[in-house]
Amino acid sequence: MSVTEHLAEQQLLLVSDPNNIVLIEPFIESFRCDNQITDEIYGNMLVAITEAVNNAIVHGNKSDKEKKVKINLLRMKNLVVCAVEDEGHGFDFTNLPDPTAPENIQNTGGRGVFLMKNLSDMVIFSNDGSFVEIQFKL
Repeated sequence: MSVTEHLAEQQLLLVSDPNNIVLIEPFIESFRCDNQITDEIYGNMLVAITEAVNNAIVHGNKSDKEKKVKINLLRMKNLVVCAVEDEGHGFDFTNLPDPTAPENIQNTGGRGVFLMKNLSDMVIFSNDGSFVEIQFKL
């Protein structure tokens, strides 16, 4: 992708404190207003990106306030790409339990990646799972 292909970019750097999750909605709302994102896509972005950032803070960085989470939103002509990166050691994103399986329905956790995948058009993990790219077609 060349620099001229993207129309807008917005970044946020968070300290790995679970209380900072409240900063995600105004960040995405600001991006939405600047880029004419529909209500449906905005809602999907809000849930999927919040899940990714929460996972990065709690699971990736273990809520260690010395570590940061980087969030980058990029608007291209027909696509919004969100990248979330933590400073953790990653996780096995290829072997996650199905949260819809009967034995997992009562579990209070384990739905973040499932929601991310079902609310976006593509989810790509890299760097052993400490970097996730979430794509939304416009």
